[in-house]
Amino acid sequence: MTIDLTDFENGAKYDGDYGDDLAVLQERLGHIQAAYIINRKRAVIAIEGWDAAGKGGMIRRLVGHWDPRFFEVWPISAPTAEEKARHFLWRFWKRLPGEREINIFDRTWYGRVLVERVEGFCTESEWKRGYDEINEFEAQQKDSGTPIVKLFMHVTQEEQDERFRKRLEHPWKRWKLTADDFRNRGKRAEYLDAMHDMFAKTDTRWAPWKIIDGNHKKAARIAALTHVADALESHVSMDPPEADPALEALVASHLGT
Repeated sequence: MTIDLTDFENGAKYDGDYGDDLAVLQERLGHIQAAYIINRKRAVIAIEGWDAAGKGGMIRRLVGHWDPRFFEVWPISAPTAEEKARHFLWRFWKRLPGEREINIFDRTWYGRVLVERVEGFCTESEWKRGYDEINEFEAQQKDSGTPIVKLFMHVTQEEQDERFRKRLEHPWKRWKLTADDFRNRGKRAEYLDAMHDMFAKTDTRWAPWKIIDGNHKKAARIAALTHVADALESHVSMDPPEADPALEALVASHLGT
């Protein structure tokens, strides 16, 4: 069934102890990262969504207990002149994780079939061809041992407008609000059409979409982190390794235990 974003606009408050549940999730995610490091695995977390949908706040909490040596957050903006001169996926290939790494993309290759389509930054034939190119790219990652976890953070127009107002009112958050936010807001209908096509053509068995109702921030963070944890765990052994006997002997000889 095609994903319908109107099914994710409840905005219900989180029914639980947010602080305690977040701490449990972050500890779990810390163990998951350790499992990827120990087992020499890698993964990609791809995040899309509306402006002010809570992507940044969710990412900060996602990596809260992670060792910074083994992950990278890539904030994706407009391509450079060098990147425009190459295939649109080139800049993403360069940022894929290596062994023992989990890389997070804050906006992704889906720009080809969203902003580039809506704003006319590529031709119709290019963005239509983009669906197959993206599906093949994601299948290649999965087949080579790099699972892709895809999240879309959704908010209603009313909730987005309220968050824009709050950003303007907050002296240390005004920098987040740009003219581009309102350019995108003015084309919401066109973006919704593009999103409908994107979900219909790229919600694949090897890289399915997970839609997060972002209209209540705390509930959205718990939902997103839970999905990421579940998805990452499904691709790695969560059995902790046995202690190395040589290391145990070394500890005993130096520490007497």
